[in-house]
Amino acid sequence: MQIKSAKYVISSPSFDQCPTPDKPEFAFIGRSNVGKSSLINMLTNQNNLAKTSAQPGKTQLINHFMINNNWYIVDLPGYGYAKISQSTRRRWEQMIENYLRKRENLITVFILIDARHQPQKIDIEFVNQLGLWQIPFVIAFTKADKEKPAVVQRNVKAFFEEMKKEWEFLPQYFITSAEKKTGQDEILHFIAQHFIKS
Repeated sequence: MQIKSAKYVISSPSFDQCPTPDKPEFAFIGRSNVGKSSLINMLTNQNNLAKTSAQPGKTQLINHFMINNNWYIVDLPGYGYAKISQSTRRRWEQMIENYLRKRENLITVFILIDARHQPQKIDIEFVNQLGLWQIPFVIAFTKADKEKPAVVQRNVKAFFEEMKKEWEFLPQYFITSAEKKTGQDEILHFIAQHFIKS
């Protein structure tokens, strides 16, 4: 698949204010500061489509980007570290849960995991939660260029060892680097396959 056009459409405070659910959607979510915006920009070959920030918690709404005029990339707020109040955090969590569980045109969720680190409890908990909700997902390990390949592979293996405690079957995954465009072709190929099925 080639992305020929990508444009920002809308930022929504709740799932029922999102665009009409008449096109396939692929959502991206991860811990705050995992490199989500950078990955979206890499996939679309645009530098500033999704707004990047060194400050965690920058994404606070459900952001829709129209791709090739016939499907959406959805940028969801990050979970985990962000200097926000408990009430705001709970509102975010409810917004994300409603979107993930009720958005009928959602095809797959890409869960972004920082490849530089050992498994983080919050990531495992989020993965397990999606399992309970029976929401299809794949995993994209980000920032692979920031660490030695052997360390990345060790962290990926450790993450799946943690998942095996709860999961019989492990999800598909991608190793990515926004700077080196690692994983771009593989992710777009995956989307193309599932796009046709939808």
